Amino acid sequence: MQTLTQLWLFFLVVLAVVLLPGMDMAYIAGSSLVGGRRQGLLALTGVVAGGICHVLAAALGIGLLLKLVPGLFNAVLLAGAGYLAWIAWTLLRSRDAAALQADAPRLSPRAAVLRGALTSLLNPKAYLFMLAVFPQFIDPQRGPVWLQALVLWLIIAATQALIYGPLALAAAGARDWLAHRPAAGLRLNRAVGVVLLLTALWTAAAGWRGG
Repeated sequence: MQTLTQLWLFFLVVLAVVLLPGMDMAYIAGSSLVGGRRQGLLALTGVVAGGICHVLAAALGIGLLLKLVPGLFNAVLLAGAGYLAWIAWTLLRSRDAAALQADAPRLSPRAAVLRGALTSLLNPKAYLFMLAVFPQFIDPQRGPVWLQALVLWLIIAATQALIYGPLALAAAGARDWLAHRPAAGLRLNRAVGVVLLLTALWTAAAGWRGG
């Protein structure tokens, strides 16, 4: 198993990465603003669950495949950016904030979690992290790789909950305040749409790799 020093170092690295604005953070905040606390926390659950797949990908060497085949990485990148842009477009073209917020909570818990997981799976920042950082904290000589990977995932999940949980609650609180201010709510929905769209564009531009 990893030493306590290694685990603390990994936590600090993960904390720095989670604090950086990105697809997961934008999606969780947007889900809470549009659908309320329940939908925001379900989105967070999905993002955390998606992290399991990232850990499995790293353990199975898929990260190496993405490095050796840049075209595959770019495909994941564009899929994630496109998915986020589609959510942004939904918000930007809305004309009635109250109607949009009324529709959002109709997502079943399963659908809300799956959307969060999909956002996580299409997040290229996670693959870059797994490729560059994750392997440095795995040592086959220290015990079963799957057990070490599980410990690291638990740290990732706990850090995401620590940062994204209060974010989801704060965004849901803002939504409740805006419930009686339709004009302000509409402007906020569109502002969130712009942020999501810019995040999608930045993700595609900053992460694209030449062939």
